[in-house]
Amino acid sequence: MYKNKKNILSLIIILLIFVSCTTNKKTAPILKDDINFDHFNHLYKEIVLNDEKVGIVHIYSEYPDYEFEIEPKEGFTCVDDVARAIVMLSKYLKENDNDKEVLRKMKLLTKFVLQMQDENGYFNNFIWNDLSINTSYKTSVAELNWWSFRALWGLESAYDLLESDKDLANRIEEALEKLIENIKRDLPINNLKTEVVESLEVPTWLPQKYASDQSALLILGLLKNHERTEDSEIKLLIDELAHGIMLMQKGDADNYPYGAFLSWQNLWHAWGNNQAYALLKAGQQFDNQTYIDSALKEIDNFYPYLLKNGFAEAFMIKKKEDQTYYEIKRNQYPQITYGLRPMIWAASEAYHYSKNIKYINLATDLESWLTGNNDVKSVMYYPATGVCFDGIISKDEINKNSGAESTIESLLILLEMKKLK
Repeated sequence: MYKNKKNILSLIIILLIFVSCTTNKKTAPILKDDINFDHFNHLYKEIVLNDEKVGIVHIYSEYPDYEFEIEPKEGFTCVDDVARAIVMLSKYLKENDNDKEVLRKMKLLTKFVLQMQDENGYFNNFIWNDLSINTSYKTSVAELNWWSFRALWGLESAYDLLESDKDLANRIEEALEKLIENIKRDLPINNLKTEVVESLEVPTWLPQKYASDQSALLILGLLKNHERTEDSEIKLLIDELAHGIMLMQKGDADNYPYGAFLSWQNLWHAWGNNQAYALLKAGQQFDNQTYIDSALKEIDNFYPYLLKNGFAEAFMIKKKEDQTYYEIKRNQYPQITYGLRPMIWAASEAYHYSKNIKYINLATDLESWLTGNNDVKSVMYYPATGVCFDGIISKDEINKNSGAESTIESLLILLEMKKLK
């Protein structure tokens, strides 16, 4: 009896220590073995689409039971998140190439993306519950936009790992040829003009005219395409996209916004801000120090500013007569994992480039947002379940849903950080 009481007391002490660790701002870092795919596997499902078995990822998973929901204007799964999952699984497989089950899932996810290519060469994004493709809603139209670029990155990421499957590799090649032909045709890189928006000079040859965030995503796919094809026109596209991104960088080490890359016109937003990471990858691939220096300017100055002064969802800026910048609007929330991952990847890549330990420290400080170093002083990712909450929506409230985006982005963070620990 005494022995049982002693065991119970020990268990209570362990639980108290765990609770203390997960509620204190200075929480322990996530360990490299704490990457849990359980919740991702919950979101993953296999369906038959046009007589072919494919893999999908449910977009919405709602607290507390994490049952699936559908967005009435969009659908229940999408290219955006399935392609994001392909990138994540390809990253995992590069370190675990004998995991046949993960490879099988990546094949099925790839087949879904391939089926979503429209006759025009771009990709539709969503499907409905009846498994018909949503071709009409604004976030699903097949066009030069986020989901087509993510399809490019996902398919290029999968290609090397699936090359032994000749039929599937041929389908990927054919799909990418159609998509690349469209991108070459529709990006106006022969007309490199700028405009002034709120006194800021901005480029007009990027996707959606000003979208440097979309440009960064496109670069990541094009870099992989260039590695595979050595197409000189792709190199030209990357260079002009990089040129536009660098025009969207404002401020410097001493002046606000400290080298941040704006996302669109005079707007910065955290989600999808892959510009520094994309420039670092392009700079190393093409031996272009200008790209690397531009990326490091944001990483060295803007990221520490955010860590010191608090994260934001978005802000808008304007230029003064003395050529410095000031903020005209700010949204503090929501803060989401998709806003964190691009910065962590950029800091990690800066370390791989420079071998300077300060970038590991920076990445680790950014990652601590997941373990309680955030506005609500609360854990956002749970290694025991693999659940990552969808975001912080105020200084006192967390969105405890855990959908595809937050789940996959948290895994992208953890897989990257594992290489640094």
